[in-house]
Amino acid sequence: MAALDQKSPNVLLQNLCCKITGKSEADVAHQFQYAVRVIGSNYAPTIERDEFLVSEKIKKELLKQRREADAALFSELHRKLQTQGVLKHRWSILYLLLSLCEDPRKPSNRVPVCSYGALLAQALPRDVHSTPFYYARPQSLPLSYPERSATAHNSSIATSGISSMGVFSINGPGPTPPSLLTGPGPQAVGESMRGSRLAWTLPISSSPSGATAAPRPTCGPSSSPASKLPQRQRRDGDGSVTGAWEFYAVPLCKSLRDTSSRLAELGWLHNKIRKYTDSHSLDRAFGLVGQSFCAALHQELKEYYRLLSVLHAQLQVEDDQGVNMSVDSSLTLRRLLVWTYDPKVRLKTLAALVDYCQGRKGGELASAVHAYGKTGDPHMRALIQHILGLVSHPILNFLYRWIYDGELEDTYHEFFVASDPTVKTDRLWHDKYSLRKSMIPSFITMDQARKVLLIGKSINFLHQVCHDRTPPGKIMPASKSTDSPKDATELFTDLEGAFQSKIDAAYFETSKYLLDVLNKNYQLLEHLQAMRRYLLLGQGDFIRHLMDLLKPELVRAATTLYQHNLTGILETAVRATNAQFDSPEILKRLDVRLLEVSPGDTGWDVFSLDYHVEGPIATVFTRECMSHYLRVFNFLWRAKRMEYILTDIWKGQMCNAKLLKSMPELSGVLHQCHVLASEMVHFIHQMQYYITFEVLECSWDELWNKVQQAQDLDHIIAAHDVFLDSIISRCLLDVNNRSLLNQLRAVFDQIIEFQNAQDTLYRSALEELQLRIQFEDKKRQREEMGEWGVTAEQEAEENRRVQEFKDTIPKMCSQLRLLTHFYQGIVQEFLRLLMTDESLQFLSFRLDFNEHYKARDPRLRPSLGATRGRRSSNI
Repeated sequence: MAALDQKSPNVLLQNLCCKITGKSEADVAHQFQYAVRVIGSNYAPTIERDEFLVSEKIKKELLKQRREADAALFSELHRKLQTQGVLKHRWSILYLLLSLCEDPRKPSNRVPVCSYGALLAQALPRDVHSTPFYYARPQSLPLSYPERSATAHNSSIATSGISSMGVFSINGPGPTPPSLLTGPGPQAVGESMRGSRLAWTLPISSSPSGATAAPRPTCGPSSSPASKLPQRQRRDGDGSVTGAWEFYAVPLCKSLRDTSSRLAELGWLHNKIRKYTDSHSLDRAFGLVGQSFCAALHQELKEYYRLLSVLHAQLQVEDDQGVNMSVDSSLTLRRLLVWTYDPKVRLKTLAALVDYCQGRKGGELASAVHAYGKTGDPHMRALIQHILGLVSHPILNFLYRWIYDGELEDTYHEFFVASDPTVKTDRLWHDKYSLRKSMIPSFITMDQARKVLLIGKSINFLHQVCHDRTPPGKIMPASKSTDSPKDATELFTDLEGAFQSKIDAAYFETSKYLLDVLNKNYQLLEHLQAMRRYLLLGQGDFIRHLMDLLKPELVRAATTLYQHNLTGILETAVRATNAQFDSPEILKRLDVRLLEVSPGDTGWDVFSLDYHVEGPIATVFTRECMSHYLRVFNFLWRAKRMEYILTDIWKGQMCNAKLLKSMPELSGVLHQCHVLASEMVHFIHQMQYYITFEVLECSWDELWNKVQQAQDLDHIIAAHDVFLDSIISRCLLDVNNRSLLNQLRAVFDQIIEFQNAQDTLYRSALEELQLRIQFEDKKRQREEMGEWGVTAEQEAEENRRVQEFKDTIPKMCSQLRLLTHFYQGIVQEFLRLLMTDESLQFLSFRLDFNEHYKARDPRLRPSLGATRGRRSSNI
């Protein structure tokens, strides 16, 4: 072991190669070098680092092999492994196991990003991948020509604008042959004269020192071909050939210079396109879409190379037939200009497209290609459509993998669906997946992109949150993925037909299945109704009985309350009302919650009902939603308490009215109590009507209709959010209605003050009544015994006590008048604020239907101009 530790990693790697191959160290040199390159590389799997997805793939692989028992065992072992902290890199271990289980004898479906474009270009048939050049091929140029040897290829020299070309094979140019790096020898000059006729850029600068100028050519229709121009080799100081061939500078006429310049543009365009493809072909970060774009450009360049090969073959045929190359050759510059016209137009289009696509990748690159296809030229449109088919093929593969399997293998962020692996499961629906808007191809609408996002998100939500193990193939019939870029082109060109139908079918089936699971397995609609009955006080008998039971507890100081006592009272109220018939799944979630206690708070101020949510339904009832429900419950509970207090006030007045008839001195103060109580009852009844019917019932009806018509979970969440926002706003709980809410709370405080004042009045009045009754009873008993009913001293004492009570009545009247004044002032300010909001003006009219407050406050009277304006608008 010590000897093994002393060995270097290279020695150990070489020994491993020998062990695997069974060869000696000298025979495994090639394998050893390859192993060193692999270990030193930065290869990474092109899948998302999601432990759940890898484990699902392993289980799918086991199920494909009909090893259901092994799949169940693996699932159990993986579950146990997740509960322990032994391994820190579980995903890496699982990915290794997945890689080991793949059969090495089968061809892999994964294509490395660096070779995706090249493999795609080689794998697809010619009639699918490329569109033909639209040029008139000369009848004299045969398309079938004999195979040329490597020597003939190497001896062909192209200069200037297309100096990287010479004679190319059908598959495009390969690496530069060694003969071109050193230059041909003098014996190859004769052979190179034929190849030099493809050098279309003729320099017009003065010839170097010592060069002999060629004779001036004549210009005309029968101008000699480019091969008539002499050439020389460019050498260094030592006489060695160091570069490509170049022409001697010769004086040319203007037409010949123009023709040569137009031909030279072909080389410039070719180099521009080739530079782009060479710089991006090996760039892994360019992604699959970018590699497909490079593959499409390579295919178009191959067609260009094909034309050059045909032209060069024609030159060879003429040379073999003994044609005088300088006089009788058919390949003149003008003919060459005609034959290369259409390829030049295509190269111009490709070069412009390359410029437009600089700095783009993924869906943004596909959008750029699609935008460039909006042209009136049918040939150019066909070219762009062909390139778009190749470019959009990886996007469509991403899309199908996402909508049919819920898997997102987008290592280089090319797809328009983005994933955040740091988001936890409870926020999967809201935060984990989103649209990468910059990557949405322009040929895919925003509505289609949203549906694509929802489909894959629904599949992952079912698996990871709902723990539904139904295979995606049983949720919806899997559609055949695109087999070729031609299929992708046809699909994307029919966005409102085949593509839309595929997206719609997957969207409707997946969303319907998800809603069925939520409604049947997790009772989503029942929980929604429970929120309405308990947190929004829709279960009237339960709320009333609960208030009756809680009254002795809640009148105490908030610091003296105990939650377990209140929970017991809650359970008693449930058993005594119709709430007992609700599902146990709902009742076990209903609980009591005590809010934060402030100094001076009573139990009424801190008591609240709570409803526990977890699992999939927490996606709809989020923490923000539950906080909104808590705010609305506290408001409704306080308003319901006001109604409860006014009911007790009315009952006290009705019960004590007959008892206090014998005390006529109280008639005035009792009348004030009755009048003020009637005002308060009217106000609270109108507010309760507004809250119950105009706010809660109308909003609930809209919500229920939307939920019944919802096509996906997002529709339900959006409708629920609108429902909560609506009741928050219309119950005056939002920021814009803060002043109205403050006035309403002040009204509630005045009602509580009035209850205390009336209770004090009735308590003192009943005590006085009881003393008077006792005095009269004693007086009657003494008379029945034949004695004087009352002595002078007793009568004087009684009169003094009665007078003292009567002296307190003006103080009670003053207190009630002051309370009435404050109450009416608050109501008048509340009505004035209501008039500023058009949606609340009808509530203002109902609160002051007889214009009692309007007569007291001139601010509540509309101006004459406003009245005329309303009348004219009505007319």
